[in-house]
Amino acid sequence: VQLQASGGGLVQAGGSLRLSCSASGFTLDEYTIAWFRQVPGKEREGVSCSSSSDGSTYYADSVAGRFTISRNNAKNTVYLQMNNLNPDDTARYYCAAAQLILPWASVWNADVKYDYWGQGTLVTVSS
Repeated sequence: VQLQASGGGLVQAGGSLRLSCSASGFTLDEYTIAWFRQVPGKEREGVSCSSSSDGSTYYADSVAGRFTISRNNAKNTVYLQMNNLNPDDTARYYCAAAQLILPWASVWNADVKYDYWGQGTLVTVSS
């Protein structure tokens, strides 16, 4: 069971990137998938989540309206479209998967709820 995050890179402020989270060994549509990010020296922060149980999506206040999480079940991939990026978005981004059905509205950004993690992809936004 593996998750692979990709799509990071260097972008200027105001630009866009699309991150991808692909899975091997399991079917992503059976899992709740979240994106987290982390800056060295800081705690990991929940960015967005796509619930497997009812299709609900959740966003951190800092990215709401700029980021969009989506799924392509045929490709077994979850995406994070990031628009209007700013330097505060600079971080390593991780995707995570959870199989249990939980009250995701209240716990989606708790990293301990997730069973599998990708290796992360670095996003750098220059000013």
